[in-house]
Amino acid sequence: MILETLIIIVYTIALILIFLYALAQLNLLFNYIAAQKKVENGPQYNFDNPEEIPFVTIQLPVFNELYVMDRLLDNIALIDYPKDKLEIQVLDDSTDETVQTTYNHVEKIKKLGIDITQITRTNRQGFKAGALKEGLEVAKGEYIAIFDADFLPEPNWLKRTIPFFKDEKIGVVQTRWGHINRDYSTLTKIQAFALDAHFTLEQVGRSSKGHFINFNGTAGVWRKDCIIDAGNWEGDTLTEDLDLSYRAQLKNWKFKYLEDVHTPAELPVVISAARSQQFRWNKGGAENFRKMLGRVLRSKNISFKTKVHGILHLLNSTMFLNVLIVGVLSIPMLYIKNEYAHLRPYFYVMSFFVISTIIFFICYWVMYKKSHGNSFKDFLKYIALFFTFFSIAMGFSLHNSIAVLEGHLGKRSDFVRTPKFNISTLKDSWKGNKYLRKNISINVIFEGVLMLYFAFGMYSAFVVGDKGGDFGLFPFHLMLTVGFGFVFFKSLTSKV
Repeated sequence: MILETLIIIVYTIALILIFLYALAQLNLLFNYIAAQKKVENGPQYNFDNPEEIPFVTIQLPVFNELYVMDRLLDNIALIDYPKDKLEIQVLDDSTDETVQTTYNHVEKIKKLGIDITQITRTNRQGFKAGALKEGLEVAKGEYIAIFDADFLPEPNWLKRTIPFFKDEKIGVVQTRWGHINRDYSTLTKIQAFALDAHFTLEQVGRSSKGHFINFNGTAGVWRKDCIIDAGNWEGDTLTEDLDLSYRAQLKNWKFKYLEDVHTPAELPVVISAARSQQFRWNKGGAENFRKMLGRVLRSKNISFKTKVHGILHLLNSTMFLNVLIVGVLSIPMLYIKNEYAHLRPYFYVMSFFVISTIIFFICYWVMYKKSHGNSFKDFLKYIALFFTFFSIAMGFSLHNSIAVLEGHLGKRSDFVRTPKFNISTLKDSWKGNKYLRKNISINVIFEGVLMLYFAFGMYSAFVVGDKGGDFGLFPFHLMLTVGFGFVFFKSLTSKV
């Protein structure tokens, strides 16, 4: 009975943590709805007056971007901003032939009268953070705009973001990510769905109430003085953007989030690329929880509610660990429930997961209908997309939980960039990409085992107890089976 008690306790704690996170999301939804009624009335630079237009540096941190480098440079060259007040730094850590091809392209752009420089390093110390820090040392601009290699800002992007810096308390202006290949595959659709929720519900919900948000690593602008005041870029976590964001806000810098300014980007189309991106984001989140928790709790400059939201924000990635725990223990719980009749009252705790799912469903629907419509047909599409997303997100829970555990335990690893593909239409193909890893992680095998394990959970629904089965967890085990099956088979086929 000791083992059964331990399973019940661990299962219950994980469910309650997921429920608390869902309640926080519901609070963000209320914040988001309230924010729609607010009118922007802060000071802005008057770009009709040339003397008010500040100097801006655009930084492009890149590493071996054979497939998208030309597209990136051609796009940045179209930025509409006075040439005498703009410089572009190509922070090139590449180790392949793109060093030379990028140099050739940069030289062509220089002939257009654009101040653009390729900056290379002899080592990748600090990875992206190190490159940004070294570029900052020679940057001419008061403001530093940053774009990853797969982002394609509109020509008027600076004119829509820089004016807000007239408020001297603003340290960062962040824009919403768009998706040029949203409909390429099921994988890109669910990534877009998750990112859309982050860039609406979470970013607006937090920023509208003065809670901490994060610079998303790209498609945003920093005030140079803010970077320096916050301690500059540091490469001791895999999410240097989240790290610097919290250090800046703990120094009382304000972050401005612009939901209506979309910056198009390319989503990973191969699951191995999505896995590497997910691993970096989730491990980095856990690393920053270790690094920032004490500072947030000790801060006297922020409210209790902001501290709570900040801690839950830093624990975002840890929810995958809770989901994995709930999933794995749900099958033993099914048998315990039907073996020990006197324990059945304790199993009402299972309703926490149902309630949490309903909360997520409502929150994401409010976000979805704003962009896609709210007709009955749209709602049916949303239902299918939500449960597809929910299933595949759970299918990633083993992979992401390993990342989270490594982050919490302080295991260091290199910054692994996400391969880019230059894919925007269904006709484009990713096959032959030289940056894709060909080896299959042992974790993929365990994901296949978990697929079978949760299929056994579905079978168990028919045979447990003495009253013809127990189907309360059947939908949950079905989604887990589908999710882990998707991740398992896609991981195998992405190697061919």
